[in-house]
Amino acid sequence: MTFQDIFKSSFLENMTSVTLLDMALALVLAFALGMFIFLIYKKTFAGVMYSSSFGVTLVALTMITTLVILAVTSNVVLSLGMVGALSIVRFRTAIKEPLDIAFLFWSIAAGIVLAAGLIPLAVFGSVFIGVFLLIFANKKSHVNPYIVVLRCDGHESEAAATEFLKEKVQRLTVKSKTVQKGAVELNLEVRMKDENTDFINDLSEMQGVASAVLVSYNGDYMG
Repeated sequence: MTFQDIFKSSFLENMTSVTLLDMALALVLAFALGMFIFLIYKKTFAGVMYSSSFGVTLVALTMITTLVILAVTSNVVLSLGMVGALSIVRFRTAIKEPLDIAFLFWSIAAGIVLAAGLIPLAVFGSVFIGVFLLIFANKKSHVNPYIVVLRCDGHESEAAATEFLKEKVQRLTVKSKTVQKGAVELNLEVRMKDENTDFINDLSEMQGVASAVLVSYNGDYMG
């Protein structure tokens, strides 16, 4: 009995289905693309708490996907088994930032395209996506929507405060209004003209205004 007879399969034949040069080239390019994705993620991050481990995950995910696709493309039978194995995997980690989902799919897509041998598509596609994210994800913060929580004692003070806000912001939209005896509460969505938020202090000191709070959508409070 020979060594090959022990396996009773094509295991030894599969060892040479992907050459060492192909593996080395694919993994090196996957690492480079993963680092590029990580740098774009670091430059465009706009959340509250930056997670360095998520950036490392993007690099590892690109390389792991490349490794899996290399194995799948080399053996049709293995590809069927891989699909069945991956179908039982469940990821329960919550994604807090919507943009993080795009980076995850970007890492997976880059690994798949790279392992499929479409190196120009993987490189130029990643560069295009990176430039797109740098341009649109790094826009100035004052164009982001804010919520003004305003409490007044009546209609006259409400009208005066609203007119004051219209002069200070680029756009104003009433989201909700609650009226009860001696009090009116408004939730107003505003778009800032610039990053100056001093107007919220002047608004708080107006006659008939009980309180005024400026709230950003990412959870930061000013006022």
